[in-house]
Amino acid sequence: MPIENIYIARVTDGLILVASMEHSSSTPSDQMDLFKNQAKQILKKLNPRSTAKMSIESNPYIFHYMINDGICYLTLTDKSYPKRLAFLFLEEICRDFEADLREEYGDDWLRTVETVGRQYAFIKFDRVIQKKRRDYLDPNSSSNMKKLNDDLQSIHNIMRKTIDDVLDRGNKLDDMSMMSKSLAEDSKKYKWGAKKLSAMALFKQYLPLILVAGLAVIGLIIRFTMY
Repeated sequence: MPIENIYIARVTDGLILVASMEHSSSTPSDQMDLFKNQAKQILKKLNPRSTAKMSIESNPYIFHYMINDGICYLTLTDKSYPKRLAFLFLEEICRDFEADLREEYGDDWLRTVETVGRQYAFIKFDRVIQKKRRDYLDPNSSSNMKKLNDDLQSIHNIMRKTIDDVLDRGNKLDDMSMMSKSLAEDSKKYKWGAKKLSAMALFKQYLPLILVAGLAVIGLIIRFTMY
């Protein structure tokens, strides 16, 4: 199955608003459980400063996500599935989800998303996802080929990482924070040491001149004293 799981979640806390599952018979259930767990971990790692679009490799599949209005749209596809088409799929899901909520909640749709307290609160949207999934099932269909030809967006700047990089990011950020503090302290020490060395170098450089000038002054004093 080219497009597997799809999740719509709130970015601030990773609360899943909609989940749509479709597994191929060739994928073992325990493997799909692993991917479900990875998807939930990815959603929990997000925050308002996260990259707006990203592809995350988890062999033999790849996660793609996009963030819009504080909502994350995440899907799992075969690695062979065209990346551009996967993001076009997510963009359509995003537009339809917003339109669906606007129809039901009007201008308060976003506030409704921000304040809802239970998971899968908008699960009825799964019917729309299922229909869209069927539309994008075959990447070589004439309609999907047309979408790719009409799409003028570049995907080269979309960040690409491995699942290990993403799930280990929290630890790495902690390490980077400690490293940053250590570097700042070392920098202060280095600046003080550099100033001290600079002063000593200047003193050594001008010491002969200072001695000569001092001797000259002493000589003048002695001379004027004698006369």
